[in-house]
Amino acid sequence: MPTSLGELLPGTMSAAGMHNSEGVNVDLYIPRKCSATNRLIQAKDKASIQLNIGHVNAAGVYTGEFTPLALCGFVRAMGEADGNLDRLWTKCYDESKLAGVEI
Repeated sequence: MPTSLGELLPGTMSAAGMHNSEGVNVDLYIPRKCSATNRLIQAKDKASIQLNIGHVNAAGVYTGEFTPLALCGFVRAMGEADGNLDRLWTKCYDESKLAGVEI
């Protein structure tokens, strides 16, 4: 069962990089990608952010799980970060409901 956005969306950071025969990641650096535009977030992009949105149960208590969302400086400079964050979280929530996972 998927428990995070990385497991729900294929091609995200969980599958990125080179792996050896035991399945261990052997890359020293794996760049992040913007969740909204799929652009690579460069090391010099000082305006980029990563939010970890915590999952809560029906009583509103944090369960210890979270969904990471990264936004590049380009999206934030255009003033579209709020709209993209709403769209991404709604998409993640809807996909998790279809998969039968409660967020």
